[in-house]
Amino acid sequence: MTTSSSVPGAQTVTRAVRALKLIAQHAPGGMRLTDLAAGLELEPPTAHRLLQALMREGMLVRDGSSRRYTLGPLVFELGLASAHQFNLRDICQPVLDMLAERTGDTSFLFVRSGNDAVCLSRIQGTYPIQTPAVPVGSRQPLGVSAGGLALLSCLSEAEVTRTLESIAPRLSIYGELDTEELRKHCIRAQQQGYAFIANKAVPGVSAVGLPIRSATGAAIAAITVAATQTRMTDKRVREILPLLHDAAAEIAGLLRQ
Repeated sequence: MTTSSSVPGAQTVTRAVRALKLIAQHAPGGMRLTDLAAGLELEPPTAHRLLQALMREGMLVRDGSSRRYTLGPLVFELGLASAHQFNLRDICQPVLDMLAERTGDTSFLFVRSGNDAVCLSRIQGTYPIQTPAVPVGSRQPLGVSAGGLALLSCLSEAEVTRTLESIAPRLSIYGELDTEELRKHCIRAQQQGYAFIANKAVPGVSAVGLPIRSATGAAIAAITVAATQTRMTDKRVREILPLLHDAAAEIAGLLRQ
């Protein structure tokens, strides 16, 4: 291990990228300093300085209780900025079409942009009563929609707290939603393995969603199915979930290719 007091120039960049890759491989749980230092072959003080620099730039966050480092919001912002190069919408479109056809309801694709979930694609199904249209390109605070809730539930506890604090002033227009209720939705999504929320993003509409994960396990998007509250019963959710899991797995496989 190196004992240098600083990591100079290009070597710093290389080690920073290696640190991000290591942490991505351990998403969503993250890594402790000692494990990162060992993986980077650095002394803990040197690794700590490197990680602190990445935190200042928004590339990493650290959970105060577990002391684990996880990917920060800037990583998602950069991923979104480069999404056009990978034609994420085009890659997902056939799967969304199939999901809408099989469920009869509206399927959506969401990506994260800072503290918001952005609707990247929407495909309406064949059921006679469809949900009010959420425009492609529209954005709402993370957690308000099923897609945003699926993405929020993949974050570390520390980042969930920071996100909720940031979006708190914007929540009151969503059915008097507040951070306490949204945190409960987030915990429930983590426990159940899927996101469900009703009458928040659009009045009278319920939706169920799942994250789409990269090969490293990072949540890079979310796929959802929405229907009217009267149609989206508990039984209906149980019917949709296997189809939603298949769709999320298929998209994840396509992205790895």
